[in-house]
Amino acid sequence: MVLLLFVDLDPELKALDALGGFFVLRTGVPPRGTLPTLASAWANPRSGTAGKVYGDPVTFRVRKVAQSIRAPEPRVAVSVAQQGLAARFWSIALGAAALGGRVPDLDPELLSWDPDASAPDDLWLREVRFRPVADLDAVVRAGLLVPLSAALRARHRVSPALLWGNAGSALAGTVRQLDRWARAHGRPDVGERARTLAGGLFAHPDLSGTLDPETLRRRSCCLYYRVPGGGVCGDCCFERPPRPAPGHT
Repeated sequence: MVLLLFVDLDPELKALDALGGFFVLRTGVPPRGTLPTLASAWANPRSGTAGKVYGDPVTFRVRKVAQSIRAPEPRVAVSVAQQGLAARFWSIALGAAALGGRVPDLDPELLSWDPDASAPDDLWLREVRFRPVADLDAVVRAGLLVPLSAALRARHRVSPALLWGNAGSALAGTVRQLDRWARAHGRPDVGERARTLAGGLFAHPDLSGTLDPETLRRRSCCLYYRVPGGGVCGDCCFERPPRPAPGHT
């Protein structure tokens, strides 16, 4: 009998477990076997490289989210799915940078993705290698969020401003979580590094206008208020859920 083992051998990555589930990055062999890499998952499904297990993994994920939250329209599910992945990417990379001073190389060719799983079992790193903190923007924004946005917009009608607003909100949420952990564990240095690094990330044009610099409320809406029973998020640009226009459901 062959036993598949999934272990986290790198101590720097293992240290992320203490920060919470969104910060965890699995390594080794997933228990469900071979998974598509993010690069192949995001490829044009007509190219034949999107993945054999889930067909088009991006479409699979959006449909799964849509069913889970009873999304009234596809773009709501797209938004929620993208924000969840953005939060995962920021958490892993910024958490490692703030805690250990290095960033795991999250190359989409090295990062496997299970679109049917939730954190922390959704992402698996095939090969552990690190990059300097100076590469944080290149690893996450340019290396992951830009191609993720392109893959989603190739399949669905969704505003790029909405997607970047989600990314900015997810980054701010990651900083808040790191700051809470730092305060609770007597590690103010971790919170300070997270805030400083995030400040540099928000300087990029893709993210610079996503949040109000004074209130940290976002300038776009993730559309979660349109989910049955949903409301506005804590950083929403709306104070209360907007009413639909006459004749629009």
